Amino acid sequence: MQIKRVGVLGCGLMGSGIAQVSAAAGFDTTVLEVEQKFLDKGFAGIEKSLAKFAERPPEKGGITSRQKDEIRARLDGTTRKEDLVDCDIIIEAIIENVPTKKEMYAALDGIVKKDAIFASNTSSISITELMTATKRPERFIGLHFFNPVPLMKLVEVVRTIATASDVYETAYDFAKKLGKVPVRASDKTGFIVNRLLVPYLLDAIRAYEEGAGSIEDIDSAMKLGCGYPMGPFTLLDFVGLDTTYYITHVMYDEFKERRFASPPLLKRLVMAGWYGRKTGKGFYDYSDPNNPKPNKL
Repeated sequence: MQIKRVGVLGCGLMGSGIAQVSAAAGFDTTVLEVEQKFLDKGFAGIEKSLAKFAERPPEKGGITSRQKDEIRARLDGTTRKEDLVDCDIIIEAIIENVPTKKEMYAALDGIVKKDAIFASNTSSISITELMTATKRPERFIGLHFFNPVPLMKLVEVVRTIATASDVYETAYDFAKKLGKVPVRASDKTGFIVNRLLVPYLLDAIRAYEEGAGSIEDIDSAMKLGCGYPMGPFTLLDFVGLDTTYYITHVMYDEFKERRFASPPLLKRLVMAGWYGRKTGKGFYDYSDPNNPKPNKL
């Protein structure tokens, strides 16, 4: 199967990023949202991102003004599910909520062509569970991109026990055509990255709770001692504490192991509405975004 037209569900941070890299790779791409205002916000973000790439030199991944216009011309948005009828692959990047995702898949299953591939960008939800909302289990896979999508190279390509081999290879090759580095993963909760990353982040919170070091010192230690680009608390605030908290529930429900359980401090921060960068407060205070200060927790 040859992929020519791409559909993206959701025009938030991840959806707009996926749409951008799809169009940049030469694919006609249609983004579906529930309201026009969400499309407008997402496409404004794409415009801003493309403008930054246009400022870069070619040797650093920059694009010309002409290329920018060509990418934009391959993108369109819609609030009508019927506009995805001709898509060869549909990548879902909506809210991390199982019923909402399944409802969307079920609605699209009878609209898009039967040989279209369904993919989910979920970071933690079972691909197999989402698959059950459709009548195409053999054409259902996971495509887990990383934030920010235009810059991060990795894509986890996730197969279930029902995924057809040719569908999986098509999806794997598609990720390559997007300029990404795909890795093969099976449908085990957390896939590869979160299976290893989440316990590390949660242990950092526990280490702080137990007095091993301050927020700043733990971040500095992991950056300078392990060569990580950012410390665990900076990363938690970037990912979103609410997102991490949700993932802990999914992973703990699956494995029933303490290393996947949410520490009390994470729960309290989420209850307080301190989600990290997106709310201006998390482990750090972002009143001055260029100079965040650790909160006293």
